[in-house]
Amino acid sequence: MVNKNIKETKGAWIVHHARKISMDVSASAEYSVLDEAGKAADLLMRLGATDEATLRQTEVAAIARAANLNPRTELPHYLNLLAEKRLIDTSQDEVQVLGINTRGVLGHASDIFDAGDPNAREMAAIELGEITSQAPLLLADATEFVSDIYKMTTPESSEFIRRASEIGFVDQEGDDPSSILLFNGNLFKRDSVDKAAKVLSSLSSTEQAKVVEVNALLDSSGCLYAATCEKLLGGALFEKLKAAGVVEVSTVSNESGEHAFVTLPRAFHKFINPLIDDSFDMAKALVSALSYGKQQRSASQGRVMSFNWILNALIKGSTIGPATAIGADYRVLEQNRVIQLSPASSGMYRMRLLKREVGELALQVLNNGDANAESINTPPSAPMSIYAGPETTREKVRKRQTQPSKNHTHDILSALRGQRGI
Repeated sequence: MVNKNIKETKGAWIVHHARKISMDVSASAEYSVLDEAGKAADLLMRLGATDEATLRQTEVAAIARAANLNPRTELPHYLNLLAEKRLIDTSQDEVQVLGINTRGVLGHASDIFDAGDPNAREMAAIELGEITSQAPLLLADATEFVSDIYKMTTPESSEFIRRASEIGFVDQEGDDPSSILLFNGNLFKRDSVDKAAKVLSSLSSTEQAKVVEVNALLDSSGCLYAATCEKLLGGALFEKLKAAGVVEVSTVSNESGEHAFVTLPRAFHKFINPLIDDSFDMAKALVSALSYGKQQRSASQGRVMSFNWILNALIKGSTIGPATAIGADYRVLEQNRVIQLSPASSGMYRMRLLKREVGELALQVLNNGDANAESINTPPSAPMSIYAGPETTREKVRKRQTQPSKNHTHDILSALRGQRGI
């Protein structure tokens, strides 16, 4: 019997690598099985909820568009793939999805990958990611390892590692070929061993006192408006801490601009490999949206008065509302089927949580300043329509990315709310 944890770890690497592939123009052709398995897992996670769900075909097409899949060409392939694996049932009008969680999806990603007959480079990409997570690896040692295990010539192995670093499967550091290191950039950032130590050791006593003050505020509240942190720290120190990964900034964009919120890296990645970041990113988006509602919304729009009351009600399965702010502030969560909105009257909406694990994570962060993922069995006035997590802001984007048009977002949400087709 295959070890469940091994399957989940492998699935996490598949999802991680597929996201990197999506940001490189030619990588999907080079790593087609990785790309397919990762996209299938992403679609399954978006379609599913904690409980069994039945979706109209218009909703499914909207979800595909939110996942950047072509509803006419790509979506039928992935629905057929998931149906063949008996993960969904399809009919002309509906798609039925069994109840799922993040860990279950990761296991399915592993199975889909194995069934796709991956080539040596695709299997090596997963292995390389795993071994460079255990400890940084010299480039020469990595080249020899790949050559031996996956029967590549030295030139083939060198070219594979060059592309793996370029796509983002692994990170590398160093200029001298004899001392170049390959490593997992997520873990390097999470542990903050060298960069954070160098930055913190260079601070004056006054700057150190400011950092202690901000850390204490983040530990107690879980999330702070970025403008508040910058005011307390000063612009130069704030930028330095962001660059070193000492603090993380998540941004929710809307028609009036960007609204940035700060969390500590350990708030979401203290007990878990940050590769499994779907639930964590969505939890950060929920924390940011709730914080925006508490700090920026008026009472007439539906100001958030109590994080605990809202999140506990949502986690129990209750529907909250109605309020106008609900229809505006949670759109990115609606597109990812973390929540479901239903129209009320006079431009107001009600909200229901579809993925309980996301609400549980958000509640822990807001109450305790961190999220112990193991405890919840998880391996994440203008409408908020875009969420950019910390990794998006820190990594080099290899392909030009643009924000979706307002019409594109409107069409997706209209279909999800059952108002009209797309």
